[in-house]
Amino acid sequence: MSTTDTTGTAPDAVPDHRVARTVTDILQPRNLLLVGMLSLGYAAAGHWTGLLWGLLGALCAGIVPAGYIEWERGRGTWGDRHVVDRTKRAPIFFVILGSIGAGSAVMVLGGAPAGILAAMLALWAMTVVLLTVNTVWKISVDASVASAVVALLAAVHSPWWLFGYVMTAAVAWSRVALGYHTVGQVTAGTALGATTACAFLFV
Repeated sequence: MSTTDTTGTAPDAVPDHRVARTVTDILQPRNLLLVGMLSLGYAAAGHWTGLLWGLLGALCAGIVPAGYIEWERGRGTWGDRHVVDRTKRAPIFFVILGSIGAGSAVMVLGGAPAGILAAMLALWAMTVVLLTVNTVWKISVDASVASAVVALLAAVHSPWWLFGYVMTAAVAWSRVALGYHTVGQVTAGTALGATTACAFLFV
């Protein structure tokens, strides 16, 4: 099948596609979790040592899974980090679950602040839902993470962080613009991320 549109222009050369590609790459889960977990860790501890717990959280929830995807890409398993084929995504979710689980265990043993541990458990539960839904429908992971990070920051810092949903909307738009998801899939992902934060509030 041709990779050009009806005008003969390659999709990635279309301005909207270039913008969408930039948005989805900059605001990918790994990057958002790094910033978000560091901030959550600091808030949970109330001082700089919380940044170390936040870094551990970011490592387990975002960086390790991203590293696994890059490793599989190097082996030729997937074309890029987006893994557009829903049926091939299960191993990623299992890596995320194992990584977050291991990180949570370290936090329990190390006496991490309750807030950062609760955030980890909320992300673990969110991943279980993503894995389950993914068996039948391609729900958006990027939208889920973008929504969860914003909502969690609003819960621990200030409701003003809810304006960060402008960023979540940008992520959702980029996923649809690039053809990776439908509007329904990014909407469901956004709702799941917000629900994750609601669960965090009751821990």
